[in-house]
Amino acid sequence: MDTVLSGIRSTGNLHLGNYFGALRNFIRMQDENRCFFFIADIHSLTTHPDPKDLHGNVKNVLVDYLAAGIDPGKSVIYIQSDVPETIELYLYLNMHAYMGELAKTTSFKEKARKQPENVNAGLLTYPTLMAADILIHNADKVPVGKDQEQHLEMTRKFARRFNNFYGVEYFKEPVAYNFGEELVKIPGLDGSGKMGKSEGNAVYLADSPKEIEKKVKRAR
Repeated sequence: MDTVLSGIRSTGNLHLGNYFGALRNFIRMQDENRCFFFIADIHSLTTHPDPKDLHGNVKNVLVDYLAAGIDPGKSVIYIQSDVPETIELYLYLNMHAYMGELAKTTSFKEKARKQPENVNAGLLTYPTLMAADILIHNADKVPVGKDQEQHLEMTRKFARRFNNFYGVEYFKEPVAYNFGEELVKIPGLDGSGKMGKSEGNAVYLADSPKEIEKKVKRAR
């Protein structure tokens, strides 16, 4: 049985893009694999959310996980910050990640463009934290969308580099989980790109039918 890992950042309620791009597949995976689904509260800190919202955001993601059909009897659900070993591995991996390769990632350049007043070190080293999340579980497969493929390739590179440096096969090189179909990308309601939790252009899973109707009518 393969070990599969994935997580979603706790930056607000989950939306249709999260459901069709991730949650729907999480439910399918848990019957055939050993699954770990985490709530990425540390990843969320790179965009400086209001500290008063941190715990509530984690609870919201947990509720949406359960409501969507992730079964705690079949899968492990956990909060990223509850595993301190992930942060320890993140530190070690940063010693083997180079500034030039991190600065070239599409996600870093995109975030730096969107939030020029907050280009923090966490944004730069986001791929090493993601690698730590994956490698700490020795995951075989990771479900990724197009925008995360580069991060998974970097995880493979960091694992290989670490193993070669220390001369021991500590980590597997994970591969993308293949669903045998094109992953769905849900556009944002404002027509500016994909649906996002922090962009205010989403239909949330917790929205009432009336709220959904209003949003769809205003969509561009």
